[in-house]
Amino acid sequence: MTPVTELDVQLLRDALGPLRDREQIAERLLDSSAKHSFDPDKELDWDSAIEDGKWFWPPELVSLYDTPLWRRMSEEQRMDLSRHEAASLASLGIWFEIILMQLLVRHIYDRPVTSNHVRYALTEIADECRHSMMFGRMITWSGTPDYPVPRVYHNLARVLKTISTTPGSFAATLLGEEILDWMQRLTFPDERVQTLVRGVTRIHVVEEARHVRYAREELRRQMVTAPRWERELTRLSCGEAARVFSVCFVNPRVYENVGLDRHEAVAQVKASGHRAEVMQSGAKRLTDFFDDIGVLNGVGRRLWKRSGLLA
Repeated sequence: MTPVTELDVQLLRDALGPLRDREQIAERLLDSSAKHSFDPDKELDWDSAIEDGKWFWPPELVSLYDTPLWRRMSEEQRMDLSRHEAASLASLGIWFEIILMQLLVRHIYDRPVTSNHVRYALTEIADECRHSMMFGRMITWSGTPDYPVPRVYHNLARVLKTISTTPGSFAATLLGEEILDWMQRLTFPDERVQTLVRGVTRIHVVEEARHVRYAREELRRQMVTAPRWERELTRLSCGEAARVFSVCFVNPRVYENVGLDRHEAVAQVKASGHRAEVMQSGAKRLTDFFDDIGVLNGVGRRLWKRSGLLA
């Protein structure tokens, strides 16, 4: 296959319109980073006490919400479950961000080190380092254990980091960022939620908006220019990543740690129409985008449906 040059890319388009210049996008993102970046160690009051009567996650986003088990739980137990689920999601976020940082380093390894595109990737890696530390500190502040993903998926990610194609890397990045971002956009303005948790989610939402833009634009470019085999592999790997993501989204240990029967809780979450609607609503902006650029074609769509993230 003849290599695609930058000039060729400028003349290409996908279903969303003409492809944008990579360097111009990175320049805008660098300007935004200079104006709207945060130091969580200084921005947030880590010495603050946990506020009585406040949630750690909006109740409607807690996995058991509106199930028979939820209706039997006391308000105190529900709030405690939100505390553990917030820690579980923070743990998941750290896992994803560590994977993302390694994928970004791989992406820029052979690229011009003075380009805006590489400078922005390094800026994003610095953001993700701060986010991971912020999430870890939030877990400690909340007084819960951390909730690592099951060992099989922890090790499966080693394979992903080794063999992932460039478009596959950016598709997985968006999967890890956009659904959590949707939930956090509902969390940071919600006055029912702990002030510190709202501060954490606000910082993450503002900075992740740039990361999503960078990944979306690069994935569009890759899906236009990559060879067919790479696009097909991306559809498969992205569908498998969606399955893993849906399985790992909430660690079942959270139920045991608030005094619930783990198997009963997991079964009720799986049967919950409300939970299915929440997850599909959180993924809709992403699945619409993937649909537009061809990531959900063929077997990829079937895998996404099995994950429960696509209606």
